[in-house]
Amino acid sequence: MTTQTGHTEAIAASRVIGTSVYNTEGTHIGDIEDVMLDKLSNGIMFAVIGFGGFLGIGEKYHAIPWASLDYDENRGGYVVPFTKDQLMAAPSYSINELTGADGEAARDASYNYYKVEPYWH
Repeated sequence: MTTQTGHTEAIAASRVIGTSVYNTEGTHIGDIEDVMLDKLSNGIMFAVIGFGGFLGIGEKYHAIPWASLDYDENRGGYVVPFTKDQLMAAPSYSINELTGADGEAARDASYNYYKVEPYWH
């Protein structure tokens, strides 16, 4: 699956986890906490982005479609094409909710909210 600028090289999940994420305004919005894999299609369901909180308290997690993230070498992190308002209004979950129902509920809500073409169709 390619990103918006055509990045197609493989990367280890361990290098992705902990990477900063920025919005369209260039504001740091969080970090990649995890990556959810679709075991049946061999696709990446979504990146789990942690927003806010302090030492894990009050942090919300968002499922961001992987195809929406684009690595920016100058920032040393990923950029998502969403505004702060869009991200603040997006569905958020606990870590347990992200994996419930095999992650499909969070995946479907995320792809629908961000209007991203589902990889599983």
